[in-house]
Amino acid sequence: MARRILICVGEMSGDQHAANLVRELRALDGEVIVDALGGPALRQAGAVIRHDTVSRAAMGLAALGRWREVLLLEKWVREYVAATRPDLVICVDSWEMNKRFARIAHAGGVKVMYYIAPQVWASREGRVGKMRQWVDRVACIHRFEEDYLTRRGIAATYVGHPLFDHVRPVPRRPAEQRYPNRPAIIALVAGSRQSVAGANFPRLLEVARRMKSQMNDLKFQIPTTAATDGVVREILASRAMADDSDFLVALDGFDGVLPECDLCLTVSGTATLHAAAFGVPMIAVYYGNPVLWHVIGRWIVKTRRYVVVNILAGDGEMIVPEFIPWYGSVEPVAQAALDLLNDPVRREGMSRRLTNLVATIGQPGASKRAAGVAMELMT
Repeated sequence: MARRILICVGEMSGDQHAANLVRELRALDGEVIVDALGGPALRQAGAVIRHDTVSRAAMGLAALGRWREVLLLEKWVREYVAATRPDLVICVDSWEMNKRFARIAHAGGVKVMYYIAPQVWASREGRVGKMRQWVDRVACIHRFEEDYLTRRGIAATYVGHPLFDHVRPVPRRPAEQRYPNRPAIIALVAGSRQSVAGANFPRLLEVARRMKSQMNDLKFQIPTTAATDGVVREILASRAMADDSDFLVALDGFDGVLPECDLCLTVSGTATLHAAAFGVPMIAVYYGNPVLWHVIGRWIVKTRRYVVVNILAGDGEMIVPEFIPWYGSVEPVAQAALDLLNDPVRREGMSRRLTNLVATIGQPGASKRAAGVAMELMT
């Protein structure tokens, strides 16, 4: 009898990583049936999409607006588990949604694997108890997570970062080869979720305007995802910048745009690791509501470094300037960006450190190793 798996994702990047996992699962077992709460990437990989959970992905307060959708999904998962008795439920990222499904599967006697687990080492360590109770195995994307979770009684296996299954690190060309006689190019990366782009892109755009007021000969490239493209273009249009040739939007253009950029202004998240794969100097930001930060955030976030490349660097090294939480004036970010553009030695040094970091973690094969963990659980 064919094995059956339910994969649950909540946003675009999780959909992509889950799709690669499905391909590796099918390579190991061509008979496996994969049902999914996901999006277009999973569908293309051959999963049967039972509900689209990607197109309206959100974080923070915006995610509260999905509560009715999540409750309906919770009811569906409960009925699905009872009716089909899948061999495994795989939860990918998106803890606030997936914790519900993990609990239901566990209660129904179905094994649960978590891939790209919540960052309990950074904040809300209380989630560890729920993971220990509801999750049979965690496939960790960072090496230090395996030890952290194992010491807290959670079965964990390091598999690597799935980003590098479809992104190959590219050595950065010398500056004289990269931009002979052309204006400096800056990438504005607003994230992969609509709500994140909506909160951060207007401020990134204001940073760009302030930079151009002091250094007119600048060009801005704006790579977007299917989820953020409309938001970005709408914001540009609302500011009468849709036809400004200095601001070019590139749908799914991250890999084509970033290698040629001199600097990247990006929201914190996987995008920082993606930019690091090309050795691009960067500044990381992430808008945070000041009231929520001072009332809640500053008390539950344990780490004082938020950007993944800075965390992975270890030993207190701060490779990339980070402005998190980012509220108030955008002037400090604009000035930091101008300082970097005017200091090629510092930029090249940052690029070398990012390249060296990626060399230690940028090996492909995470999806294949995660698929092996899944097969082991089902066996």
